[in-house]
Amino acid sequence: MALLADCADVWDTPDRSGDPVDILDHGLQVAAVLAERHPDDEELQVAGLVHDIGHYLVPADEAGHGSHGASAVEGLLGPRVARLVAAHIPAKRYLAAADPQRVLSPESARTLGCQGGPMTPDEVEAFEADPDFEAAVALRRADDAGKVVGLRVAPLESWRPVVERVAAGR
Repeated sequence: MALLADCADVWDTPDRSGDPVDILDHGLQVAAVLAERHPDDEELQVAGLVHDIGHYLVPADEAGHGSHGASAVEGLLGPRVARLVAAHIPAKRYLAAADPQRVLSPESARTLGCQGGPMTPDEVEAFEADPDFEAAVALRRADDAGKVVGLRVAPLESWRPVVERVAAGR
C-alpha cells in the first residue's frame, strides 16, 4: 500500500509526456473498472491496481515495466497476480494483432513498438492457450479505460481489505 501511495504524482514517463493520469490514479481507475466488470475476481482487481508499479520501480523501461512489477508483487500477492501484471503488455500486443481497428491511447500506440509490436500468429495462438488469457485481456481493456483525467474513484485505502485478502490467499 505504501508503494502504491508513493505512485501519486509519479508518471509513466519521466517527462510526463505519456498517459494523462499518474500511476496511482491509473491503477485506481483500472481496479475500479475490473471490480465492476469482474466482481468475483479479486486477484484480477488487485493486478489492475498494481499493474504499472514497474514504471515507478524502473523509470523509462517501457518494455520491462510489466516484468519489474510482477517481480515486485509476486512474493506478497501471489503468482497469479504477478502473471497478470506481466501479461498486460503481451495482452496489448495480442489485441493489436487480433483487433487492429482498436484505437490505442497515443502513449500506448507509441510504446507498442518498443514492446514488440502486434503479436505474430504463432504468438497469438500461444497467448490464447494461457489459462489466464481472458483475465489478461480484461486487464488490458481496463488499462485502456483507466486513463481519464479527474475521474472520481474509490481512494487507495478502500482497497486495503481486498489487497489483504489476496495477500492472505497467495
